Amino acid sequence: MRLIFLVMFSALGLAGCAEQIPLASGALTGAVKPTPSSWDAVVADEIIQLETQGDSPYSVNLWTVLVDGDLHVFAGDNYATWVEHIENDPAVRLQSEGSIYLFQAERVTQAAVFERFAQAWESKYGNRPRNENVEETYLFRLKPTPAQSL
Repeated sequence: MRLIFLVMFSALGLAGCAEQIPLASGALTGAVKPTPSSWDAVVADEIIQLETQGDSPYSVNLWTVLVDGDLHVFAGDNYATWVEHIENDPAVRLQSEGSIYLFQAERVTQAAVFERFAQAWESKYGNRPRNENVEETYLFRLKPTPAQSL
């Protein structure tokens, strides 16, 4: 009986937190939209989905913040699959509220930009990034590209 309770509790806990876990999946679905005049609606989302183009489409749930008018995504010091994909092909797709936006991702290596990112991250999520060494972490600025399929 106790084992059944633990299994059920664990399953419910995972289901309730699934959008906060960076689970990987395939291609995103939805309508590709032109760049909006403001990213406020996207930044308001706690979690977005980012698709990279490795051998096949690969998407992951991420947090995002706005710095200097550009969306930024962060992997910390984790050389994740999506980071590797971006290094090979910087074309990415972001999904928010059913809309898909096209971007080119570029790694941020400037300490001043990283500091503004860390402040925005803390403001949105309540804490600063764990590793703030810009040379050891993977922070990407997302630059919009024209709305066309990848």
